[in-house]
Amino acid sequence: MTDIFASLPMDIELNPDHLHERLVADAEREGLLDLAYRTVDSPVGPLLLAATDRGLVKVAFDRQDHDAVLAALASTISPRILRAPSRLDPVARQLDEYFTGGRRAFDVPLDFRLARGFRLSVLEHLPDIGYGHTESYAQVAAAAGSPKAVRAVGTACAMNPLPLVVPCHRVVRSDGSYGQYAGGEDAKRTLLTMEAA
Repeated sequence: MTDIFASLPMDIELNPDHLHERLVADAEREGLLDLAYRTVDSPVGPLLLAATDRGLVKVAFDRQDHDAVLAALASTISPRILRAPSRLDPVARQLDEYFTGGRRAFDVPLDFRLARGFRLSVLEHLPDIGYGHTESYAQVAAAAGSPKAVRAVGTACAMNPLPLVVPCHRVVRSDGSYGQYAGGEDAKRTLLTMEAA
């Protein structure tokens, strides 16, 4: 990798923000930035967003411990990870539009490499649940091709690497109660109430 300090002009101001921007630019140019991340504020708390060159790979709530999530991504996908907000600008913009009522579905590239098999089938179905609507775990199991796999749907939703964008919050118990959610019950209530308004 190029030594970024050797390529800096002698009169450049050596402040941390400028150096970080230069590091990100050099890593991008040389194909060394496998994972970019940033955080955004939201009505359900700070969200960590992470993307590969294929697309958005992870959305995590604050209660999931962003540092632990980044460590897991570094060991699962690649240790070449940097805070590089610009790669995630389109996602951040669409989340802002969603939370302010101007967007009902997301249109960003997604990288589903953290989900496989039946879990992936469940995640692929979730965007079909319309804004302001819900489906039960049993309905999702049937739609994903395994009507008896109700518990597996619960696991797929709980392990969804892309909550909000892939709307597992729209899956509820058969009696209408919320069930579990990575962001917590209050976050799920907030999202469903917002969408129902």
